[in-house]
Amino acid sequence: MTTEANVNIDREKGNFHFNTNYAYDAGTGLSEDAVRYISEVKEEEPWMLGFRMKGLSIFEKKPMPTHWATKDLENINFDVIRYYLAKGQKPSRTWDEVPDDIKNTFERLGIPEQERKFLAGVEAQFDSEAAYSRMKDDLEEKGVIFVGSTEGLKDHPEIFKKWFGKVIPTSDNKFSALNSAVFSGGSFIYIPPGVKLEQPLQAYFRINAENFGQFERTLIIADEGSEVTYMEGCTAPKFETSTLHSAVVELVALPGAKIQYITVQNWSNNVFNLVTKRALAHEEAEVRWIDCNIGSRLTMKYPGVILKGRKARGEVLSIALANEGQHQDTGAKMVHAADETTSNVIAKSISIGKGRSSYRGLVQIPGHFKHCRNNTECDALLINSESETDTYPAITVQGSENSVQHEASVSKVSAEQIFYMQQRGMNEGEAMSLCVNGFVNDLIREFPMEYSVELKRLIDLEMEDSVG
Repeated sequence: MTTEANVNIDREKGNFHFNTNYAYDAGTGLSEDAVRYISEVKEEEPWMLGFRMKGLSIFEKKPMPTHWATKDLENINFDVIRYYLAKGQKPSRTWDEVPDDIKNTFERLGIPEQERKFLAGVEAQFDSEAAYSRMKDDLEEKGVIFVGSTEGLKDHPEIFKKWFGKVIPTSDNKFSALNSAVFSGGSFIYIPPGVKLEQPLQAYFRINAENFGQFERTLIIADEGSEVTYMEGCTAPKFETSTLHSAVVELVALPGAKIQYITVQNWSNNVFNLVTKRALAHEEAEVRWIDCNIGSRLTMKYPGVILKGRKARGEVLSIALANEGQHQDTGAKMVHAADETTSNVIAKSISIGKGRSSYRGLVQIPGHFKHCRNNTECDALLINSESETDTYPAITVQGSENSVQHEASVSKVSAEQIFYMQQRGMNEGEAMSLCVNGFVNDLIREFPMEYSVELKRLIDLEMEDSVG
């Protein structure tokens, strides 16, 4: 078991960069030629090129979203972004086979060590493609599939094509269309009926290049009665120019299955993190999104669950920390589409300095369904007078046999609390960290031990410069 005493967290852990020679480069800017180049490099079938071209067409026609953080989004220059960079290697099955510059990156981030300690499998993506992908041999014997999306498409088309693009259509929003046009990398996971993974699978997404856009696409299918926990981590070096991360994640929980999807992001503050994540939960299935958002210039992320089957359950637990010059625009979407479905949303945000946090929630329960329940709690903590928070809940509930409860609160760390703790030997920064960790402690406990300790330390580091 990991203990606090031997865990060292570095806030600048991901802020380093290695010069890399790329074998494949789609150039700068988005065009039909760039999309065709990506498809040719990946040796895709004609239907996939058609899928990409449709995505490009929709992206070009759709306006920038106006109900989102329009002012920040206007700062994205799609013409200077590099949409595909790869060294050309296939994902290695041992760390020794990974090219030295990439291996050095992931060793510095501690990924091989995490795999040895507590993971059932790891995929590590470097810019546009996976550099390493491996899971334990006994899982492969049980029929578990854990590969990159490129391998999933080529080697398991009968499963991949059935669900690909079905949970999140290309036309869902401007950035899902962009992802459809230029996606590369991401994970494809299939858990056979009745197989329950005791250890988590993990993917780590690393941006290394400047002016780069990372567009991974992840598809996870948990067959009947199966269970899986999937964790993802994200970092990028700090550049003067903007970096774009626009992923699409589709989860399918078939009857009685359970999926737990855990994200801990610590992007540098030049990253626009604009992702679309959604799950489909069939009868008596359960999907849990556990989400921690620290860093980035702007994050817009609203994990959702479509509760399609009777007694399906969806849950989103999220933490967002917005520091100076950052906007965390996060929330959840719950669509009840069957009787006796249950959803739970608990969101906590912390705003520091001139940081801004926003909660956007969507809950829909049509009147012809019965005995559906939703609970939503969104709590915000302001550290000083310049920090900001907003709440935008949208709840539509019909029918007399459904129930919804919504609670929201905004609080501020009081001078009395800080004074009380200072009288007991703490300095102001330590007192502030204790208040913030106490505010999010009930959610941090939902993360695996290895992540929960890291989160507490990371919050401590974020609070160091917040006092005064």
